[in-house]
Amino acid sequence: MISSLSNRLHYSSLTDAIYLNQASLGLVGQPAVSAMHAYLDDIGRHGNMNLTDAEEVALFNPLRENAAVLMNCPAEQLAIMSSAGEMLSQLPYLFSPPAGSKFVSVSTDFPAITRPWIAYAESHDIELQFVDEQTDVDLTGSLIENIDERTSVVAVSYVQFSTGTCADIHRLREATRKVGAFLVIDVTQAAGAVPIDAKGWEADIVVCSGYKWLGGQGGVGLAVVAPEFLKQTPPAPGWMGAPDPFDMQATKLPLANDARRFTQSTMSYISMSGLTVALGELLAMSAEKIEAHAQSLARLLDEQLRGTGWTPFRSIEDRAASAHIIALENPAAEAEYTLKTIRDANIVCSSRNGRIRVSIAHFNDENDVRALVKILQQV
Repeated sequence: MISSLSNRLHYSSLTDAIYLNQASLGLVGQPAVSAMHAYLDDIGRHGNMNLTDAEEVALFNPLRENAAVLMNCPAEQLAIMSSAGEMLSQLPYLFSPPAGSKFVSVSTDFPAITRPWIAYAESHDIELQFVDEQTDVDLTGSLIENIDERTSVVAVSYVQFSTGTCADIHRLREATRKVGAFLVIDVTQAAGAVPIDAKGWEADIVVCSGYKWLGGQGGVGLAVVAPEFLKQTPPAPGWMGAPDPFDMQATKLPLANDARRFTQSTMSYISMSGLTVALGELLAMSAEKIEAHAQSLARLLDEQLRGTGWTPFRSIEDRAASAHIIALENPAAEAEYTLKTIRDANIVCSSRNGRIRVSIAHFNDENDVRALVKILQQV
């Protein structure tokens, strides 16, 4: 029996349903929920009665410390923002790529990565080149084949949200470095499920949303910023990015000497308090153990589905396949009808690009997988 890695009693939703949907809106554990309630009850609802200016600035510190460990980066390079998109939307102007250069990404990647560049190309001379992901074809290799001397930026998710395919960041960094291109990595569908090595990757920007696999709520994003950008003025600077945010001089632009300069303004402190606790729980479990747990359940899912017509988009034996996001397809079954049948059985997952997307988290166990297989066998 493959038991859950975490305490299922911390997730009240699991008493009513099987949740295989962490890649969408992830479940939030009771310790994080309690921390959010405590902030609202003890501090948030009282304005500044229980929170000084200095204490407000200090609210960021515990989250920054936990996030830096999770992302494996110096705390000085960790920016806290209101969303991953807040950083992604600034990158065309932070990088200022030369005219006539090329942006490379995946055609089915998450739109927050690509749309700022599509908008930028409307008024700037930059070519957009999108690589199609194909079954049994190395996605990293396809990206590298399109990197040439004209390439100025490569942006990709570490794990593709609709297929679970993992990019080889070290190979991408080597290829982009040869031509002097910037490398942007979105780890929203990876951090909290697999180890992250921002320091070892040496990407220019690594971004992550503060919910899904991290176990938090919306309203917080994280970004690891390469040292050279810690000396640049953010394209969208805010008042909170100053070394002393409450030294409010409207005629000057003081900036913190580290990644704090990218924090714009007052944020969802409630979400920050919950995320800080959720990250602490993830660190206690360890990314390696969480990944191994998903691998065990993914192998079980694959074994049980053999001969049913349901197959993963990418074989779980493929080194580019992730265990925590598995996209299932069946030429004899329609995805939306199948999803409705699954939901009718109180099992929650998603459909993406015509496939059933199964998300395996640390709170899932063998019974969850077997229940899903039983429904898929009947469709």
